[in-house]
Amino acid sequence: MANIVADRVEEVLTPIVGTVLATVSVDLESKRIGKDRETITSLDLPAIADNLATALKLVVGPDVAAAAARQVRDLA
Repeated sequence: MANIVADRVEEVLTPIVGTVLATVSVDLESKRIGKDRETITSLDLPAIADNLATALKLVVGPDVAAAAARQVRDLA
């Protein structure tokens, strides 16, 4: 069964980094906090957003990375 939180994070990231990197990012950031994409909840979004802000800087630049992280955090 799909996890709505993971799906929503992926929906935020897809227009910014593309489908593949959005999926990989959700999987990686879930693992980074000790979970998988099926077990993350809205309570995990602040930690995931913080990690994404750092991870995405090299790909999209600091301003876009910070904006994406803010959008993810706002899903909570």
